[in-house]
Amino acid sequence: MDEVSLNSEPVYDDEGDEFEIEGDCAMTEYVGQTGIIQNPLPPAVGMEFESYEDVYYFYNCYAKEQGFGVRVSNTWYRKSKERYRGKLSCSSAGFKKKSEANRPRPETRTGCPAMIKFRLMETKRWRIIEVELEHNHLISPTSGKFYKSHKTLGLGTKRPLQSDVAEEVQTIRLFRTVIIDADGNGNADVDEGEFGNNVDHSNQLRFKEGDAQAVHNYFCSSQLMNPNFFYSIDLNEKGCLRNVFWADARSRVAYGYFGDVVAIDTTCLTFKYEVPLVSFIGVNHHGHRVLLGCGLVAGETIESYIWLFRAWLTCMLGRPPQAIITAQCRTLQASVADVFPRASHCLCLSLIMQKIPEKLGGLLEFEAFKVALSRAVYYSLRADEFEATWEDMIQHFGIRDHKWLQALYEDRKRWVPVYLKDIFLAGMFPNQQNDVVTPFFDGYLHRHTPLKEFFDKYDQALRTSQQEEALADLESRNSRFVLKPRCYFEFQLEKLYTNDIFKKCQREVEGIYSCFSTRQIHADGRTITYMVKEHVEVEENRRETRDYEVSFDTSEMEIFCVCGLFNFKGYLCRHALTVLNQNGMEEIPPQYILSRWRKDTKRTYVLDHGCSGIDINNPVHRYDHLYRCVVQVVEEARKSQDRYKDAIQALDEILNKVHLIEDHPV
Repeated sequence: MDEVSLNSEPVYDDEGDEFEIEGDCAMTEYVGQTGIIQNPLPPAVGMEFESYEDVYYFYNCYAKEQGFGVRVSNTWYRKSKERYRGKLSCSSAGFKKKSEANRPRPETRTGCPAMIKFRLMETKRWRIIEVELEHNHLISPTSGKFYKSHKTLGLGTKRPLQSDVAEEVQTIRLFRTVIIDADGNGNADVDEGEFGNNVDHSNQLRFKEGDAQAVHNYFCSSQLMNPNFFYSIDLNEKGCLRNVFWADARSRVAYGYFGDVVAIDTTCLTFKYEVPLVSFIGVNHHGHRVLLGCGLVAGETIESYIWLFRAWLTCMLGRPPQAIITAQCRTLQASVADVFPRASHCLCLSLIMQKIPEKLGGLLEFEAFKVALSRAVYYSLRADEFEATWEDMIQHFGIRDHKWLQALYEDRKRWVPVYLKDIFLAGMFPNQQNDVVTPFFDGYLHRHTPLKEFFDKYDQALRTSQQEEALADLESRNSRFVLKPRCYFEFQLEKLYTNDIFKKCQREVEGIYSCFSTRQIHADGRTITYMVKEHVEVEENRRETRDYEVSFDTSEMEIFCVCGLFNFKGYLCRHALTVLNQNGMEEIPPQYILSRWRKDTKRTYVLDHGCSGIDINNPVHRYDHLYRCVVQVVEEARKSQDRYKDAIQALDEILNKVHLIEDHPV
């Protein structure tokens, strides 16, 4: 084969025509550490990697998760012996050559077509140019079959959805600077004429003078201070910034503890802030909101949201949350469904209720309508009750043809509390009328805050959040409540839970005394159903008696109340506690004591992948391990002049020794 210039497209041996990716490749530079665990994203055209080895490692991780092996089908070289193209296939690809041996081995290959092709670009990065995901044979990740290619993967046990983060970090597999195509296919329909005098602002961030430099400076300084700071940028076809994502090391570790429920805050996009910010928010063991990542997006488009969600998911090690809460937005709903297909997607109830005056403020009986809507949404205990109340409201006010209300009703299973009782929401879903959702950057970010000033505000908000958590930790460990001798549930919860969560639980314990009647209405084997009556305040200065059905499995100690408070808030309601108390239970069953609220759980916000997970065949693993070792040397050497001199001398000797060793590529 003739030598191919670095500045020209290589001629392929196995194809007659030159392969060319058209349009926008939606390049995403994962300059920070990009986590790949045992359920990586499937390969897609447009993904880019730093090296040939990173492509192999990525595909091998994916293969192990899916349950098949990998073989190198072809590698193309220039005359300079530089690799410029490769093809990786399923280990069942092709067929063995016929053997003339007396007892030839049985044929194990099936001619499987599954493969990826990739090539070296002018940017010196390797891009996947062709993908075939389908196999012509059965594959199963649970078969336990061993493949030779997986020997290099080291730890490879599949993680459960929920486990302690200290165990999870042992299974992390890292590689750097992967590029993910937001469209999933490497192509985008772009009209070149858009980029003349009329710039399409939905395709790039609208930066003012100094904004781009501020972003660059912040990311560089953050990563210098902490190599586990993660950021990702998405460039359009003209090389302009289109979308940006970042997360500090603390956010990445916090997700391991509190990543079961995540709210995606797009308030800044809705109200056209100067900073087009999207925030990923969780709730910590005190019930405080905690930041899990941020992004800047060019526009409220499916492409931007999908890119951002994929970047965030990759940063958080590929493990999606169980539940996601967003604003009511078709674009968001489509994007969440694409990237998080298994997560329960809820629409923020308080944001929907805030839109009522805007959408229906012109109604003649608007105030009466608000009361009727609130009653249907907040006080319905069963789906049929909500349906009937909603129908009566629509008919009474003559608003059956209102398009926004029609769309709202079609989405009712995502925002009406009565439909969400089976989803654990950790107190992040405002299911009660007086619940208020406060943005994480409330008080720090305003509509006209310039982007250049935002990163200072961002740091201030993070520091305040961390200080509040540290103070709450200290108070929870050292303070004790003076408890009145009412119910042992209080003593149990006060001993285990943080102060803020205990106070919320305490209100439910005290609420036992507003439940004035509990009677058994049904028994089915081990499950007994009770009816608990309570005086409930439904409007200001007006109370009514309500019936709450509670089911209690006396064998498994499982209890469920029709109000659904446990899944909404993460602790048992007064109705369930009343039934437990009546059955002589002195303690709340252990399955209802959640570790995410406990004050005795040690939470260390240090991202450490540990030495046991090091794969010396992987260049990024070597880099990470060496970096941590050198940082330890620096920390010790700075303590005195003698230590400094010894360290400099030792480092010089190491550097000279490494230079003498021929650098063999991995």
